[in-house]
Amino acid sequence: MRTRVKAAALTATATVALAAVATPAVAAAPAGAHGGHDATRQAVRAAVADGVPGVTVTVRRGHGTWAATAGVGDLETGKPRSTRDHYRIASITKTFVATVVLQLEAEGRLSLDDTVEKWLPGAVRGNGHDGRRITLRHLLNHTSGIFDYLADPGFQQTYMTPDGFMKHRFDEAAPEDLLALAMKNRPYFEPGASFAYSNTNYLLAARVIEKATGNDYGDEIDRRIIAPLHLTSTSVPTTRVTLPRPSSRGYSKLARETTGPTYDVTELNPRLAYGSGQMVSASADLTRFFSALLRGRLLPPEQLKEMKTTVDSGGTDRYGLGLVDRELGCGVHVWGHDGGIYGSHSDAVTTGDGRHSLAVNLNGDWSGSTEAIIEAEFCGR
Repeated sequence: MRTRVKAAALTATATVALAAVATPAVAAAPAGAHGGHDATRQAVRAAVADGVPGVTVTVRRGHGTWAATAGVGDLETGKPRSTRDHYRIASITKTFVATVVLQLEAEGRLSLDDTVEKWLPGAVRGNGHDGRRITLRHLLNHTSGIFDYLADPGFQQTYMTPDGFMKHRFDEAAPEDLLALAMKNRPYFEPGASFAYSNTNYLLAARVIEKATGNDYGDEIDRRIIAPLHLTSTSVPTTRVTLPRPSSRGYSKLARETTGPTYDVTELNPRLAYGSGQMVSASADLTRFFSALLRGRLLPPEQLKEMKTTVDSGGTDRYGLGLVDRELGCGVHVWGHDGGIYGSHSDAVTTGDGRHSLAVNLNGDWSGSTEAIIEAEFCGR
C-alpha cells in the first residue's frame, strides 16, 4: 500500500532494545568497484536513530553490489538485521502485477483499453461504480475512481486497530469479499477524471490476469518474472503467515500515532492484500527486478513505454502503470515503487537505464525515512 498501513507490542525488554539502537553501527558489505556510499550509510544510521528498529539496504550499480544493515531485527534478542532478509514488500507487488498485465497485452491476450466489465462481468457495480466505463489502464494508473477497500470503516475497525488485528490477523478473505467492501462506498470521481491511489484497482488487475490466463495471478508472476530472473528470495505466498528465513521480526504501532505500544506483527495472512500487496522478497532480488524491467528484459519497447507514461499523482511523483517516476532533490529521476504493510516499509527504485538500483526495508512502519536513504544514494546527500 502506498500510503503506509499503520499497523502495529511493546514489552519492557523491547523498550530497552529500542533505546540500545538509537545510535547504531552500520554493518556493510564491501563497496566494490563503484566506490563508497558514505551518505547512504549516514542515512541508514539516521533512520534507526529516528526510532525504526532496523534497516537493510542493497545497491546494484553496473556489475557491483553493495549492501548494509543497521539496528536490530529482533527487539527481544537484539539479533541484527541481515542483508539477506526476506520481508513483505506490500505495494511493490503492484509493479509485478502491472508487468504481467502488460506482457499479456504484448501477447494480444488483452488490451489496456478493455473494460473491467469485459473481464469481470458485474464485479464493479453499485453506489456509482460502473465497470463498463473503467478500463484496465484506469486500474493500473489509479485513475479509475474506485474506492479503496482499505479505507472502508468496517475493514479498518476489523484489521487496523490493535484488538482487531490481533483477533483477525490470520483471517482469509476472498477477493470478492474485499471488493464488496469497496462497492459499499461511493467512487472518488468519474473514471479518468483524476488520480486516487486505490488498492482495489490491483485486486481487480490480479483477477483480470486470472481470467485471461486461467491461472492464479501469483503463478503467472512466478512463471513470467520470478523464475526467468532467478529471484530466489521472491514469492507470492498464498496463506503462509510466516516469513522465509532469514528474516527479521516486523513491528508496528497499530495506530496513527508514533508513540505508545509497539506490537510484533510478523505473522499475518498476506492474502488480505492480494494483488495490491501480497508478495515477499529481499533487497537483492528487488534491485535485480527493477533493473531488468527498466532495461527492457521483461517488456517489449511499446509496453515499457506505456508503463512509463505517467499521470500527475501530486508532489514531485508521477504514476505510470504500476511504476512511479520520482524526481529527487538533485533533479535525478528514479523509477520504482514503495510499499507499506503491518511491520514493514519498503522502497525500490532504479535509474531510467536500469544501471543503478536500490532496495531498502524498515522493519517498523511508523518512523524512519526511505526517502532520505534514496536521496543519499542517488544525490550524495
